[in-house]
This record gives sequence, C-alpha cells and structure tokens, in this order.
Amino acid sequence: MVKQMESNIQLMRWFKLVAAALGVVLLVSGCARESASSQVYRYGEAQREQVVRYGTVQSVRPITIQSERTSGVGAASGAAMGGVAASTIGGGRGKILATMGGALLGGVAGDAIEHQVNKSSGLEITVQLDNGETRVIAQEADVPISAGQRVQVISGAGPVRVSPI
Repeated sequence: MVKQMESNIQLMRWFKLVAAALGVVLLVSGCARESASSQVYRYGEAQREQVVRYGTVQSVRPITIQSERTSGVGAASGAAMGGVAASTIGGGRGKILATMGGALLGGVAGDAIEHQVNKSSGLEITVQLDNGETRVIAQEADVPISAGQRVQVISGAGPVRVSPI
C-alpha cells in the first residue's frame, strides 16, 4: 500500500512538472508576434517588385499598434499553469475546486498577458508626396522619422512602408 502511494505521488509530481514545462513552452511560443516594422518583410513579400514614391514628412504622431486578437496560446498556457499550481492546494473536492479555479484565473491572466505582449509603439506618418498627394502610413517606431525629413514610400507587395532616404 505504501509503495502504491509513493508511486502515485511520484506520478503526480511528474505530471505537474510536465504540465508546467508545457505551459512555459506554450507561453513563450505565444509571445511571438507579427511585425509592423518597415524593415521586416514576410517571406511572400520578398523578391516582389514594388513601387517607390518620394516625399517629405509633414507630421509624425506616436501611436500604439495592437494585435487584432490573441492567439489563445496565452490563455491555454495560463490555464495549464494555474491549474497545476492550484492543484497543490487542499484535498478531495476542495482540491478539485482549487484546480478548476486556478485554471480559470490562469487562463484569464494568460490572455491578458498575451494581449499586452502584442502591443508595440508605432508612428502615424503623414507624407506629402512629390506629386502633391498626401498619404498617412502607420508603422512600428523602429526607425527614427521626423517632420521635414525626405522619405521613400514603398508599396505594391504587401504593407506600405515609409523609409528614410
């Protein structure tokens, strides 16, 4: 009987360890986000002809770029980690309720964390093109751009990009 209990305890420890590791892996993989950088091209955008127009930056305004929705990875990994952590609380029905509550709260927290991770600082750039047209482009704030600066506006194979000359 004692050996059976020790075996069950070791099995539970192993399960908790695997679940926690899986949760961490899912959380880290969920942190990968899409880029709105003028310097990042997706594979399908490479080796495609694009149109370049020249102009002068009229104004630059700081913005926040937010992912349209979370992938669910943050919620799933948070639920796994919350459930595993809470499963160490209590015994019997209390343990079951604690595990369910931990999974629920972990899922909510994980989704909120993923939502925050998927935000980035951006710029709304108003460009007066040399042909007289005005364009407004939003992109990540990874390249310094300021009013009065000459830029090229690149378009045609995906997102429109503003890049200093």
